[in-house]
Amino acid sequence: MSKEPLSTSTQEVPKHKPALLDKIEAEKKPEVDLSKKEASKLPEPTGWRLLVLPFKMKEKTKGGLYLGQETLERQQVGSNCGMVLKMGPHCYDKERYPEGPWCKKGDWVIFARYAGSRIQIDGGEVRLLNDDEILATIENPEDIFHQY
Repeated sequence: MSKEPLSTSTQEVPKHKPALLDKIEAEKKPEVDLSKKEASKLPEPTGWRLLVLPFKMKEKTKGGLYLGQETLERQQVGSNCGMVLKMGPHCYDKERYPEGPWCKKGDWVIFARYAGSRIQIDGGEVRLLNDDEILATIENPEDIFHQY
């Protein structure tokens, strides 16, 4: 018996890109990536206020389920964790806080669930918080159990 190829076609089999490959690649990108152009569009906090970007949970759960956009938006509004983007000129002044500031730009902080003023921007929202509304600082926001 001789072995013959099953197909006589000389064309290459087309390579298909998995449907969810884009989503997987997007998860690998850094969560907060503000270019100078985008950062200039953000409001500048005045007085003792801080500009905070709320933590946005991953679209995919540990069990492999993808959450809907509405669920993600509701979770972000109710988030109690965020990254400090900008600080006003009078944040944590020496008179009110002789021990020094509670947080600095780039820190992850915890605040009250519905604290601050919400400002809608392209791609989500940011919050303006008073410096005394910061409850704690944390290393990694994923260490906190986020409930919706």
